[in-house]
Amino acid sequence: MPSLAAAVVTGTVVGVSVATSPDVTAVSDAPAFSAHLIEKADPLETADRFADREQRVSRAAPRTSIEALPEPVGHRFATAPLKLRLEPSEKAKDAGVVDELTKLFITGERKSGFAQVLMEDKLFWVSSEYLAKKKPEPEAEAEEESTGGTDALPVGNCTAVPPSGVTANAMAVYEAVCARFPQVTSYGGYRGDGEHSDGRAVDIMVSGELGWDIANYLLANAGTFGLYDIIYSQRIWTDQRSSEGWRSMSDRGSSTANHYDHVHVKVY
Repeated sequence: MPSLAAAVVTGTVVGVSVATSPDVTAVSDAPAFSAHLIEKADPLETADRFADREQRVSRAAPRTSIEALPEPVGHRFATAPLKLRLEPSEKAKDAGVVDELTKLFITGERKSGFAQVLMEDKLFWVSSEYLAKKKPEPEAEAEEESTGGTDALPVGNCTAVPPSGVTANAMAVYEAVCARFPQVTSYGGYRGDGEHSDGRAVDIMVSGELGWDIANYLLANAGTFGLYDIIYSQRIWTDQRSSEGWRSMSDRGSSTANHYDHVHVKVY
């Protein structure tokens, strides 16, 4: 029996049956088991499998190099703080905000009211409405230099009738706008609905480019006036979301409801 056991162990190690006793059957499957291992470890099949895997990885991993980015065709200046969006849509994610007066390099691509810009070897989309060919004058700084400080509001020949029923802060907005833009002759004040019901809002009855001049003047001096919001031409700026700049508003049906014929401004 000891010699038989030794024969069984030796046969199992080398994968060949050397036992002659009819009582030893454990090694009878060894040749088939060894063939199975050899079949699974077929080096050609293994090489094909790895080659296929390498091919799939290389196809699925294209990378855009800096050289593939479009060349700028010019530049524009931001006329308000603008979000850098990843897609040309107001619902798209943003990657930050650029300040007013920032110089932006454009690619010439425009879509859905957005312009594509190139910054730090990356492409973004910004609202094309707030891009200008020439650098706008920083009104707040100009005002500070000419009057000795941003708290010193401009004075002039204001002949318009003041809005009624408004707070002192709202009246200060009226006085400043009327002095700076004396061509505006009509203002609205207190009424019993909406943002006008507490006397903190003023309507500046104006349209067109002059309206944007006034709206941007108010925005540039929002801190001085203590502004809560500004609405004009279906666009809104709010102090709480000031980093987003001007935002679009839903259509309310009429020119007045959409604020195309007046600038609405409210103070804290």
